[in-house]
Amino acid sequence: MRFLITAGPTREPIDPVRYISNRSSGKMGYAIAQAALDAGHAVTLISGPVQIAPPRNAEVIRVLTSDEMFEAVHRRADACDVCVMCAAVADYKPAAVSPTKIKKRRGAFSLDLLPTRDILHSLGHRADRRFLLVGFAAETDQLRQNALQKLREKNCDIVVANDARLALESDENELLILLRQGRTKKIPRAPKKILARELIKIFEKIATKMFDKKKCADY
Repeated sequence: MRFLITAGPTREPIDPVRYISNRSSGKMGYAIAQAALDAGHAVTLISGPVQIAPPRNAEVIRVLTSDEMFEAVHRRADACDVCVMCAAVADYKPAAVSPTKIKKRRGAFSLDLLPTRDILHSLGHRADRRFLLVGFAAETDQLRQNALQKLREKNCDIVVANDARLALESDENELLILLRQGRTKKIPRAPKKILARELIKIFEKIATKMFDKKKCADY
């Protein structure tokens, strides 16, 4: 199978030296990419800025901003069988970027923000989508409810949810997996490399069933 995987944060510039970002390390996405390679799949990894060595034998595409990630994903989505959106894409970006460094001032300073383009939603609602779509939900409260809402609103096939307070900048995680059919599966706390192997097995199984159904429908 051909996997398209996103990983890491994005950086939304404020001026030449400052940006909006988050604490994502990219470790989960990179672990999934390596697990897919180890299972014999082809992998394209679209990565935000991280401090991790790229997986060998993967096609690695480096991006910085949410707009760059949006464009890179959509250029390659039609060539994949499984799309795993593990990146922590910024939800907002500055309405304007200063060409020079903004100087410190006395008193309050406000920054106008605009919502970034929703990559997962745009993929889920493509009428011609033929790939398995996996979204990730990093939450701090109401994990199941928020993940289920994401599954429905983004029109994903699978959402992998986790507690952000446990996962961020950590080598371990625990996962709640929600499937479109209403089934759920919990994977207890373990190193991300082990979790990634379990996820690849799940993705392979569901993607195979999905493709078999489509083949039958084509005849």
